[in-house]
Amino acid sequence: MSYRVDPSLAKKLAKYGRQSDWNDCFHCGNCTATCSLTEQGLMFPRKSIRAMQMGLKDSLEASTEPWLCYYCGECSEKCPREANPGELMMTLRRYLTSVYDWTGLSGKLYQSFASHMLLMIVLFFGVIAAFFMFAKVPVLTDPTNVQLNTFAPVSVISLYDHITLILLSFFLLSNVFNMYKKVILNDKKVHIPAWLYIKEFWKFVFYGVTQWRFSKCEQKGLYWFSHLFLMVSYVTMFALIIVFLGWFQTDEIYPLSHPQRWLGYVITAGFLFSTLYFIIGRLLKKEEIFKFTHHSDWIFIILLFLVAVTGILVHIFRIYGMAMPTYVMYVIHLAVELPLVVTFVAFSKWSHLIYRPLAIYFANLKQSAMALKTN
Repeated sequence: MSYRVDPSLAKKLAKYGRQSDWNDCFHCGNCTATCSLTEQGLMFPRKSIRAMQMGLKDSLEASTEPWLCYYCGECSEKCPREANPGELMMTLRRYLTSVYDWTGLSGKLYQSFASHMLLMIVLFFGVIAAFFMFAKVPVLTDPTNVQLNTFAPVSVISLYDHITLILLSFFLLSNVFNMYKKVILNDKKVHIPAWLYIKEFWKFVFYGVTQWRFSKCEQKGLYWFSHLFLMVSYVTMFALIIVFLGWFQTDEIYPLSHPQRWLGYVITAGFLFSTLYFIIGRLLKKEEIFKFTHHSDWIFIILLFLVAVTGILVHIFRIYGMAMPTYVMYVIHLAVELPLVVTFVAFSKWSHLIYRPLAIYFANLKQSAMALKTN
């Protein structure tokens, strides 16, 4: 397979996070030797960094190695040149997300803070405008009688949830196909039999659900737990909104022991714990993984934090019979949640939840197929 050289590749990649000289890395091998995630046949991060330095655009876009890095931070701590290979790999992941995205929106969101903010503002006020035009505020003869499902009928909210899900699934799955095309289909050196896809599929599920590769980081601690807790909270929230909204969004006040209550508390706890951990870490900058922050990182954690806070306020206002504050905060909650979902699920950070386990899956497929070829 031949690869074209793009002399401007490093300049393009600088727009995705890493601003210093990419040639700081002189391939001493410390990062690969230090990394607890490298294994036979997957000697990152040096290979990806070398491809970037040489302008091997096609080679880089076909690589799974940036996704196999979980930014433990040890490589950057041990780098004698302070090239920060961990952040280089993070930059490459942002770039690859834009490469898979055929709409070009990922690239615009990652390269421009103004573009990301503009889209979020449009979505935020779009939600508010929709409620102003179509919502029916219940007559407040009794201001303590909260009728949330009259103000925002479950059937209507659920309909728009499913429309959003279908649209974002279309974009995400089409981007996933682009990833598959670049990593697997365009690689003519290896042929993967159909049965191997089935045999190796469990790894995609396992690593996607457990985030197990995080556990291999020597300094995993709260870093791994916060990612796992956040993912569990998000998946739980997704299931409640898409499948069980009629059960979750109810005017009936259940006792504290009811699953509807404690599931909501688990989701909120996961969002608050993880976002506060990330916010404090990025402000203090004591750990290597928090020393460099892209604007998308801040937008992501702030939106998650606001979703949690507004959700808590909706719950408190509803519990204590504060009708109008409940309706207002519910609108703000959805107005914050929609920009988070739209800009991050298919086009930015949340898409990593599928790209990472897919990269592990694809890498194992290719390794297994090569092993079959040599036997």
